[in-house]
Amino acid sequence: MADIIIQNISESDYSAILRQAVAVIDKSRAIVARSVCTTIGAAHWELGKLLHEQKIESNHGSSVVNRLSLDLKERYPQMGMSPRNLWDMKKFYERFCNSNSKLRQAVALLPWGHTLKLMQKFGSDDDAILYYAQEIIAKGWSRDLLISAINMQMHLRKIEPIDNNFNRTLPEAESQLANEVFRSGYNLGFLGVKNPILETELEARLVNKVKQFLLELGRGFTYIGNQHELEYNGKVSRVDLLLYHRGLRCLVAFDLKIGEFKPEYAGKMNYYLSLLDRIERQDDENRSIGIILCAEKDKVEVELALEDMGKPIGVADYHLIIPQEELKRVVADEVEAFGNELPYRTKLPLLDSEQNNED
Repeated sequence: MADIIIQNISESDYSAILRQAVAVIDKSRAIVARSVCTTIGAAHWELGKLLHEQKIESNHGSSVVNRLSLDLKERYPQMGMSPRNLWDMKKFYERFCNSNSKLRQAVALLPWGHTLKLMQKFGSDDDAILYYAQEIIAKGWSRDLLISAINMQMHLRKIEPIDNNFNRTLPEAESQLANEVFRSGYNLGFLGVKNPILETELEARLVNKVKQFLLELGRGFTYIGNQHELEYNGKVSRVDLLLYHRGLRCLVAFDLKIGEFKPEYAGKMNYYLSLLDRIERQDDENRSIGIILCAEKDKVEVELALEDMGKPIGVADYHLIIPQEELKRVVADEVEAFGNELPYRTKLPLLDSEQNNED
């Protein structure tokens, strides 16, 4: 009987089951990852506290730390107990022992390499470290993505609402919520793009990393599909990415562009939204919203293009990872700063990219 049911199940039903199964496994892996990071972080904290309380300083305590390193390496060869790492643990404790509980709790969840990078880059700037720690926890950034975000000075950017016509095309309450949900720009560094790519490849990478994309967009989004077909009047149109937002109770169509915004994109999106509302929108759902995601945009040009559009449309830009040559330079500087023996760190199981970023 079980074989008959499996053979008769539709592809869409199976895809839904698969997505739910993946979500269950990913959630469990995330819990394990946080538990591992917390445990390792606690060990680093306590070792740093021990060295601090014993008043072991670099000018006269090197022999003690070197000996301690040898003995700990013999017992725990996989834990990276190098002299440099032990000194970093002491710095870690001294840096955050007097910080507020919110910051201490955030850095306790980070992989060790991420914590060292934040300490190196921001010193005593609690606000900057807290910003990046929260982004790492929420979005599972690898260290390359953290370096990219730091170099783009993401912590200094104001979170601005997306350029849009929501106030004219949506009821006031929906317009206000839409402005809170969608942002003016998004960081797509998790795609690992280092060279120019085609729009089809951009879409394929987003689909492949759809979980990270949804995390970057924020809470409430559900992925429906890519190249979603809309057939009407004998013609077929395709939406690059189609999502659903629970809070807004509406379909959200994304049109992906690798270049700068062009006014004609707005007309195309307006047409897609007309089809979605006519063909797919349920009676209890609100009007569909369209987001044009492009590499660059001019606010004045966007405003003019959306001025007479009847459908709710927003235009956002995105930021990719820093160029490959610049990334190599940043990594080289980091290696020089930390020496030949880089500290041990734990890995977040959620990130495939971490497999290629061993210290």
